[in-house]
Parts: sequence; structure tokens; C-alpha cells
Amino acid sequence: MAADRPPWVTVWALHVTDDARYVRYREAMTPILHRFGGAFGYDLVVSEVKKTEAPHPVNRLFTIRFPDAAACDAFFADPEYRAARARHFEGAVGGVARVGAFREG
Repeated sequence: MAADRPPWVTVWALHVTDDARYVRYREAMTPILHRFGGAFGYDLVVSEVKKTEAPHPVNRLFTIRFPDAAACDAFFADPEYRAARARHFEGAVGGVARVGAFREG
């Protein structure tokens, strides 16, 4: 992350339905994430949800930090990331919701 400005943070809520496949997804995408200056911040397995706006159950909540919004957009559009997502994520996750994005600090 650039030392002169706070990172761009995205917050995600998932319904993970296949833990083993989701682990393979994370293993495949993490080196790609790092190439774009990204890193996981918080990563929570949720045991009880009191309220959600997601149209699906939520059992995982996490943040991803990037140097800026452009790096975030470039990561999610990257062909190598898209291939890893199609190979592992699509069969491991029953629902995904972007809860928010903000400049930290």
C-alpha cells in the first residue's frame, strides 16, 4: 500500500457452500491479488447473522485492501483471476454480495 495515502478497502459477504473448493480458490487467487498490491484484511467465518441485505445466507465476511480503486478494478478484471474464479469460486460459493468500498482512514 502506498505510504502517502490510505488503502482502498472492499467488504464482502459470502455464502460458502464448499469449504475445500473455496480454500483452493483462495490459494489460486492470492498470488494474483498480491500482484495488484492487494491483501486480505479481516477474514471472518460467521456463526450467526442478525441482519443482512444480501439475498442469500452469509457465513463468511472479509475485507480486501488495495492501493486504490483502480487496482481493485484491474484485479477483478484480470483474465488470470477470472479463470481462477471460474475454476474454483463458482462451485464453492452460493452467493456473494459486495457490502461496501471505502478509502480507509
